[in-house]
Amino acid sequence: MNRHLTGLIPAPYTPMNPDGSLNLEAIGTLAEVFLKARLRGAFVCGTTGEGVSLTISERKKVAERWQAAVRGDFVVIVNVSALCLEDSRALARHAQGIGAYAIASMAPCFFKPASAEDLALFCGEIADGAPDLPFYYYHIPEMTGVTIPVYDFLTAAANRIPTLTGAKFTTPDLMDFGRCLMQDGGRFDMLFGREQMLLSALVLGAKGGVGTTYNFAGPLFQRIVAAYESGGIATARTEQIRAAEMASILGRFGGLAAGKAVMKMVGLDCGPPRLPQRPLSDGQCKELRAELERIGFFERCFRF
Repeated sequence: MNRHLTGLIPAPYTPMNPDGSLNLEAIGTLAEVFLKARLRGAFVCGTTGEGVSLTISERKKVAERWQAAVRGDFVVIVNVSALCLEDSRALARHAQGIGAYAIASMAPCFFKPASAEDLALFCGEIADGAPDLPFYYYHIPEMTGVTIPVYDFLTAAANRIPTLTGAKFTTPDLMDFGRCLMQDGGRFDMLFGREQMLLSALVLGAKGGVGTTYNFAGPLFQRIVAAYESGGIATARTEQIRAAEMASILGRFGGLAAGKAVMKMVGLDCGPPRLPQRPLSDGQCKELRAELERIGFFERCFRF
């Protein structure tokens, strides 16, 4: 399967009620916002979506609701990662059954693969659960602890996984990313997952990306892409620095919890995160808002 996606794909937050249960009704609202913003799709139940903190049943419900909410050429990629291989295969089968565009999986993070070949074998078993869907390897070594270069994985998996399409590349190793883009004549669809460095990835040849902050700052990143493609490098740089400032602020306030707080600020309340993540206090939310106002976030970044 040699499909290449272009454009920006948010990794949506999974909406929760105050008691921590799923707020499935809110998914339709998120989907409408993404569609109006001309975003390319949704990477469902990934790190941002707290997929590993959900039950298998919950993950299926979230994926079903996303698939039911979208239309046109908007794509749903379902993260099916799990420590239990059969759980991943069950999620893969479910994703195919509901008509998702593709599936993705991280490396197992407890018993870790010792080699690219072992990782390819593991991912191949998952991909076999959805033989009609493109498979993306979800590379996020900061979370999994698996540092096998994606280039090595793709080499090992190319002839073992018939549905292998590419990777969601969520690490700042631009050398590995660039090599993957050129690998085997550009065969693989490489979705860049570090939006703080999007411009650098575009220079290397990236055409598509998956990101957390596309949930609420899609217009900012679309301006980066548009400026780069039109030759406006100075403008692209300015916007990329603005994006980096935003990301730095979010990181200081706790990453995922801060992102959910921002979603509430912009009228897209996704509720609290699940333990061990904790929501920001009222005081922290006020400080976060003040920092975002200082950099012009609400005027320059969030503007759907």
